Amino acid sequence: MRFSGLRVLKEGLTGNRGWTAHWRDPEPKPAYDILIIGGGGHGLATAYYLAQVHGLRNVAVLEKGYLGGGNIGRNTTIVRANYGLPGNSEFYSHSLSLWEGLEQELNFNVMQSQRGVLNLFHSDGQRDAYVRRGNAMVNQGDDAILLDRDGLRKRVPYLDFDNGRFPVQGALYHPRGGTARHDAVAWGFARGADSRGIDLIQNCEVTGIDVANGAVTGVQTSRGAIRAKKVGIVVAGRSSQVAAMAGMRLPIESHVLQAFVTEGLKPVIDTVVTYGMGHFYISQSDKGGLVFGGDIDMYASYAARGNLPAVEHVMEAGMALMPMIGKARVLRSWGGIMDMSPDGSPIIDKTGIDGLYLNCGWCYGGFKAVPGSGDCFAHLLATGRPHPAAARFRLDRFRTGVGIMDEEGTGAQHNLH
Repeated sequence: MRFSGLRVLKEGLTGNRGWTAHWRDPEPKPAYDILIIGGGGHGLATAYYLAQVHGLRNVAVLEKGYLGGGNIGRNTTIVRANYGLPGNSEFYSHSLSLWEGLEQELNFNVMQSQRGVLNLFHSDGQRDAYVRRGNAMVNQGDDAILLDRDGLRKRVPYLDFDNGRFPVQGALYHPRGGTARHDAVAWGFARGADSRGIDLIQNCEVTGIDVANGAVTGVQTSRGAIRAKKVGIVVAGRSSQVAAMAGMRLPIESHVLQAFVTEGLKPVIDTVVTYGMGHFYISQSDKGGLVFGGDIDMYASYAARGNLPAVEHVMEAGMALMPMIGKARVLRSWGGIMDMSPDGSPIIDKTGIDGLYLNCGWCYGGFKAVPGSGDCFAHLLATGRPHPAAARFRLDRFRTGVGIMDEEGTGAQHNLH
């Protein structure tokens, strides 16, 4: 089933009775060539690219709940490619280029809006850092514009430019950045993977990983044993727990990251704004709600809910940046389980167990990475070689110290690993 304007019009006039299910609900087969543990954005994208790019269809995605029920639906929907370090810069540039053709490729409206991202700076040192970052972005082939105070004020006049403690001096503007609808991204990749023969198996919790003679042979699940030649772990904040089933200890900590949304308002914020001194970021959804968040809760947890001190911290930063936000009523909040790596950068690599592969450590960058992560992980699973855009995301960098990519120092505390 393909979507088109004519099809939408026809269904609207006939009571929407002609739509069919977007994906099947198959029973798991006894064996597959590749098993992907995790039915979130990264896992579904991996499955899609395995079929679309590499022609591999004897593949199953195992999800313990429902598709898209994890972090892919628990984020602030921001898409950007404004990273500065070699390794991360190439990867997120690759991911953004995939975002820009995603709706046409999937024939699904993921509601991508390239409304731009503004990273505010508040001191001479921050300005110089953003000049370097902007130059790195331009050299990578992406877009970056440095705005002074007056230029920024014309775009976002509602900010508190004269805040005595953190005056707003300007911003680094990334026009191709923006937002997308997180649920729609999961649905689009699920629909695309299923239509190419991938089995998407929901309510199928992995309870064990079978290893014999140093090689993976399959998994144990709540729906029985499934054999496989290759297994990919793509479970975000649960990475340490699933890897432990194979006897592995990962350099990952799981932390809660909260997000919030207000009541629907008239259009007021037409871009994404990030606060350089308060780690606060905000945009406005298509429904009119202000969607915003801040720092992780700073303690290890597997609970998909947050604590009140972090709520206060986020609200305080929002009020300091734009006092007008105090007039909006917060409707709800949610928490995602973040897999924080020591250097704040991801891992896409083979493990020491033959046939077992790992995709984790996305920290604050998980949603914007979805298509790039899926493409690169599918390449690794299919060929056994790292994709050029993810060549530096090695697991052993935390053992050897070679290739550490501390993008912002926002990963878990280094001295704990």
